[in-house]
Amino acid sequence: MKTGTIKQILLITDGCSNHGEDPVAMAALAKEFGITVNVIGVMENDIIDEQGVREIEGIAQQGGGVSQIVYSQALSQTVQMVTRKAMTQTLQGVVNQELRQILGNHASLENLSPEKRGEVLEVVDELNETVDLEVLILVDTSASMKHKLPTVKEALLDLSLSLNARVGNNQFSLFIFPGKGNEVEKLLDWTPKLESLTTVFAKLNPSGMTPTGPAIKEAITYFKEKHSVRGFLSRHDDEFYEESI
Repeated sequence: MKTGTIKQILLITDGCSNHGEDPVAMAALAKEFGITVNVIGVMENDIIDEQGVREIEGIAQQGGGVSQIVYSQALSQTVQMVTRKAMTQTLQGVVNQELRQILGNHASLENLSPEKRGEVLEVVDELNETVDLEVLILVDTSASMKHKLPTVKEALLDLSLSLNARVGNNQFSLFIFPGKGNEVEKLLDWTPKLESLTTVFAKLNPSGMTPTGPAIKEAITYFKEKHSVRGFLSRHDDEFYEESI
């Protein structure tokens, strides 16, 4: 079974987008490119806008991912749970696709006997630990997130520690929105560790609008650039190898 690399956008926000493209439409576009969009809505003192909840759920639904509304003090555990749950969901989708190819269009995990389903789920659990994972983290740094950012930083560090215990390769990247003079700003290029967040987060100055749609759009572009470069280098490596024989 070919799983490739699981690609996720992890969006952490506390409110409605108010600038640029529709984030729900951008999440649907991400899904078309094989990128799952997961959303965590950070709540404080029981306050979260109903429109914001609908947007959070819509982004995750159209992005093929998982959404969760959470109090900031429970953020660390939730970030890990959402990332893991989305991995399992993606892998089960791959399994169902394989089953349909083998057994026909109506075949799925749910249609298998309990014994066979258990065997397949064991494979999914194993893949959860071995498949390569790329997580591009989008953090809302609008003014209302100011007091929540230290908690976000700790949650992401815990996520890094949790996922680095896996056998599979992990790559993380971090963008914020809005950025300095731009709708979106890259703070961290692809890296297997998130320790550098300790210095990066200290320099953030939350303010301004919430361009969630442009942030997801930029994330899609960043994923596409990463894999285009990788494909280009792989092709040229093959050419070099062939010429060297």
